[in-house]
Amino acid sequence: MSSTTARSPQQYEESYEAYYAEAAEELRAVRVGEKETSKQAAIVARHADLFTREQLDVLRAAESGTSDDGERERLYRLRRACESGIVDAELAAREDELENALLAARLTFDGDELPLNSAEAMLAVLPDYAKREQLGALARELDASFDVSRRELLVARDGLEAELSGERDAVARNEAEKQISLRELESVLRRAADDAGDEYARLRDRWFERLLGPGRGALPSSAHLRWLRRLSPLESTYPKARSVEICVETVRALGFELEAIPNIRLDLEDRPQKIPRACVVAADPPDVVHLITRAQGGLSDYQAFLHEAGHALHYAGCDPRLPWTFRALSRDHALTEIYSYIVEAVTKEPGWHALHFGLSEMEAEENAEATRFLEVLLYRRYAAKLRYELGFWEAFPAERGESSRDYAPLLTKATGLAYDPRGHLSDMDAGFYSADYLRAWIRSAQLRTYLRREVGDDWWRSSATGEILAGLFAEGTRPSTEDIARRLGFDPLDTTPLVTELTGT
Repeated sequence: MSSTTARSPQQYEESYEAYYAEAAEELRAVRVGEKETSKQAAIVARHADLFTREQLDVLRAAESGTSDDGERERLYRLRRACESGIVDAELAAREDELENALLAARLTFDGDELPLNSAEAMLAVLPDYAKREQLGALARELDASFDVSRRELLVARDGLEAELSGERDAVARNEAEKQISLRELESVLRRAADDAGDEYARLRDRWFERLLGPGRGALPSSAHLRWLRRLSPLESTYPKARSVEICVETVRALGFELEAIPNIRLDLEDRPQKIPRACVVAADPPDVVHLITRAQGGLSDYQAFLHEAGHALHYAGCDPRLPWTFRALSRDHALTEIYSYIVEAVTKEPGWHALHFGLSEMEAEENAEATRFLEVLLYRRYAAKLRYELGFWEAFPAERGESSRDYAPLLTKATGLAYDPRGHLSDMDAGFYSADYLRAWIRSAQLRTYLRREVGDDWWRSSATGEILAGLFAEGTRPSTEDIARRLGFDPLDTTPLVTELTGT
C-alpha cells in the first residue's frame, strides 16, 4: 500500500473496529474451549493493509498536526494500535504456534492424560496436599518446556516495538504510554506492602493452617495458590450451584439487571479446554461484551464472576456516542480494573456473607477476613512481581530474558509460597499489566472510601452506588485512572485507603 492509499484517521478507526471485533471473537472462542487451535495469524493477514509503516506515518502526521487535546489523544491511541498491529502481524504466526502448542500440551497424572489447562484448573479443586504438590511440579515442568519460545518472542517483540516507537528502553516506552513513573509507583507500592507485612504474617499463619492443614510443608509451593484462592474448605458455604443467582442478585442491588442487559453475553459453561481464568472480551463495546467464567465451586467463583461483571458493566455501559476509540482502546488496563475491583469488593463486606449465606455475625466476619487474606497475598505478590519485572526489563538489553533474576526470591518472600524460577516468563503479562492491576488496587480503595463517605456503609447494596458507577462507565476508556483519583479527591499515589483495607484498620 502506498501512502496515497493509506486510510484517513476516521477511515482507519472504522476499519480497525472491524478487525478488532474479529480478533476478539477468535480470542473468545479459544479461551472458552470452542476451538482447539488459534487462527489469529489468518485474521491479521486478512487485515494486513491496516498494519503498514505507510499507514503508521499517516496517523503519526495527523497526531502531530492537531491542536485539539481530545483529538490528539484519539489519534495517539489509533497510532499505537497501528504500531501494535504491525508487531502482531510480524509475530502472529509464531504466537499462534506457541498458543496451539500450549493447548495441545498434555501431562500424565495418576494414570490420566490431562491438557495443561485442565491440570492448572485441577489444582484449585484437588483436596490432597501432596497430590497438589505432585501435579504442580508436573505442570511447572511442562509449562517451562515452552520458555525458549516465550523468550524468543519477547526478544522479537521488544526489537519491533523499539524500532517503531524510536525508544529502545522498554521501561521508558511503557512509562510514556501509561503517563506515569513506574519506578515511583513501585516505590510507593513497596512501602504499602511493607506496611501490611505484619498483618499479612498473622493472616498467613492463620489461613495457611486452615486452608492447607497442619501437614503442609514449611514452605508450600506456589502450586497451592489456586487452592488458596478458592478457599476450598469454605466450599460448602459458597456452592457452585448458587453462584450465578447470588452474583446476579448482588449486581442487582447496585442497580444493574445483569441478565437483562442484552449486550452482555454470559458464558458460564465448564468445558475441558476452557481456560480457568475468568475474563471479559469486549468485542464491540457497548454492543457485544462477553463475560466468561469457569465455576469450580467455592467463594472464588463468586469473586471471579463479580470481578468480571465490573468489567462487563463498564464496557456495556459506555456511551455509544463516544468515538469507537474511546469505547474500546485505552492507554493501559488500569482504568477498567478499578471497576472490576470495586464490584468484587462487595465480597469483602461481612454483611454480604451474612445476607446471602445465612451466616452469623461472627462467621461472616471470619469469612470476610478470608477475602482480606487473599487480597493482601495477591497485592504483595503483584507488588513483588512489578519489582521483578522492572529489573528484568532494565537488564533486558544485556540478558535478553535468559535470567530469572530475583523472580523466585521476591515472590517467595512476599507470599510465603515457594516460587519456581522457571515461571519467570510464563508469569509475565505484556505491557507491565502488573502495574495496571496495582494502580487499580490503589484506586479501588480510594473509590470504596469515597462511596462510604457519599453513600454510606451499605454502599455495596445501594442503587446510589450504581448511579455513581454508571456515570463513570459512560465515559468509556477515555479517562486515565489518575484522572479518576483526582475527581474523587485523592492524590493518585495516596495509598492510605489501600493500607487501611489491607490491614483491616
